[in-house]
Amino acid sequence: MLNTTPFIRKMSDWSEADRPREKMLQQGAESLSDAELLAILLRSGTGRENVFLLSQRILSDCQGSLVRLSRLQLPDLLRYDGIGKTKALTLLAALELGKRRRVSEVAEGKVVGNSRDAYEYIQDRLSDLDHEEFWVIALDNKHRVMEKIRISIGGMTSTIVDSKLLFKQLLSRNTMAFILCHNHPSDYLQPSAEDMQLTKTLLKAADFLGIRMLDHLIVGSHSYFSFKDEGVI
Repeated sequence: MLNTTPFIRKMSDWSEADRPREKMLQQGAESLSDAELLAILLRSGTGRENVFLLSQRILSDCQGSLVRLSRLQLPDLLRYDGIGKTKALTLLAALELGKRRRVSEVAEGKVVGNSRDAYEYIQDRLSDLDHEEFWVIALDNKHRVMEKIRISIGGMTSTIVDSKLLFKQLLSRNTMAFILCHNHPSDYLQPSAEDMQLTKTLLKAADFLGIRMLDHLIVGSHSYFSFKDEGVI
């Protein structure tokens, strides 16, 4: 039987101009495609598939979306022939650094003056999750970001906030104001009855303790709901 499997060259067989590492040295990282950047991280493919085609296949499975790529976990990556734990962890580490860089860039000298500022600061932590988490953005008296703190982790539809733990975290940092944030993995951003009740309860407790609760955000993949903007706070 005639073997119709296409011959896939090794990276060493490519012309120098086509090799991602050489191309990056000559033209800079910005000249590389997403697949070429991914190929540099993975370093090698398999006997039947070079690293560039492996990278293209991974991106194709993510529908070409770097957001979807950033959602992959270790078991997802290990399903690919040619990716072991070392490569998978390298890729996950690079993706995590990318998230942290964006957060640091936004937070550097950041004054949170409105809901959009808060959303841009916290979205990388919440927008890609497949489960609910509650975070709080701690602010000083000039509404500059002090720290972001994860308060709880839940399931796909709910999570529980321990108000004592939340305010213990804030008081220990001498927080003057804060913004509560949690995500809805379903992307349905309207608050539930529980969300409304929690907001009102925490608002009263914060007022009693002398800490300003500025807002509560529900974060989705591409947008958010602000309790302040909607007149709840």
